[in-house]
Amino acid sequence: MHSYPELTAAHNDLQAQDALFRPTSFWEQASLRIAEELRAEGVENFRRLPTPLSYFVPTYGSPTLGLSREQVERLSTVLGNEYPTGKKAQLALHAYLSGHLNALADYRVLLAADDPSRLPHLHAFSESAVGNPVEQFEFDGRRFSRSSLNYLLGLSLLKKHLGNDSIRTVLEIGGGFGTLGEILAQSDTPDVRYIDIDIPPTQFVAERYLADVLGEANVASYTGTAGRDAIEIGSLPTASVLCSWQIERLQGEVDLFVNFISFQEMEPPVVDNYLKHVKRLGARWILLRNMREGKQKKTAHSGGVEVPIKRDDYLAMLSDYELVEANVHPFGYQTVDGFHSELLLLKRR
Repeated sequence: MHSYPELTAAHNDLQAQDALFRPTSFWEQASLRIAEELRAEGVENFRRLPTPLSYFVPTYGSPTLGLSREQVERLSTVLGNEYPTGKKAQLALHAYLSGHLNALADYRVLLAADDPSRLPHLHAFSESAVGNPVEQFEFDGRRFSRSSLNYLLGLSLLKKHLGNDSIRTVLEIGGGFGTLGEILAQSDTPDVRYIDIDIPPTQFVAERYLADVLGEANVASYTGTAGRDAIEIGSLPTASVLCSWQIERLQGEVDLFVNFISFQEMEPPVVDNYLKHVKRLGARWILLRNMREGKQKKTAHSGGVEVPIKRDDYLAMLSDYELVEANVHPFGYQTVDGFHSELLLLKRR
């Protein structure tokens, strides 16, 4: 059993915060389960633990595919008994069930869309294996997960519209395990700075991940910033991971604000409050990824949100911004059952 006193301290501080900065119904119980699994199995294994895999460590194969690992193994066994090893039918099924086909499809979009001559450079990125991932794919000698390819495609969309604008300071709310910070650190962007705002325990995971990947000296933590009444953005290192309520203490300006998927898991007043701070910090560009149809509603038998947020809600909250592009294909994703994971790119008027 691992104690992680810094995680305990952040969680205790969370209890004293306004409801706008605490987990909403979709995340409340999940946050507790994630903390329990981290303490039981170790943060060094977070990319193969059940609840992180269901909430903030996305995969192309199980469980995101919709099949459990046991179902995948049974299907593989059935086909293995029917066809000799190495036959095309068996190889094809494995490529689908493992997620390789969908990962390769996203990688091909990245190759086609990205301009390697312009910043931020995306073409040399290779993902760390920190966290002991249950799924990671190698293309052209570089490693990728669904998390990194999601962000790389979003940044490719952004680069289409940047022109001569320079993106150096990036703020994200709900940054998963810190993938965007890892990408930006490898992007060759001068004086790049990444700030991730999140709730414990995902804040703790991202903090540890980025410290392992970038070095502790290059990452500001909650423990190191908790006592500050004001957090000057210009004084922060390459990456910072702060707790949700610390967004009120941020002072300065950011170039780009990013939210991938986590806003759709919050209630509208919570999102509206965060976006007020994004506007206060002067973000010129906003890149969102959300379910066009909104997250499922909470029921007595299944998790969800009280009030789903949809495209028009974001646009109403961001009336000072113009919608530059809305994209499902090729940079977003359409599920097999007809839902649309949509990218929205907005620019300040």
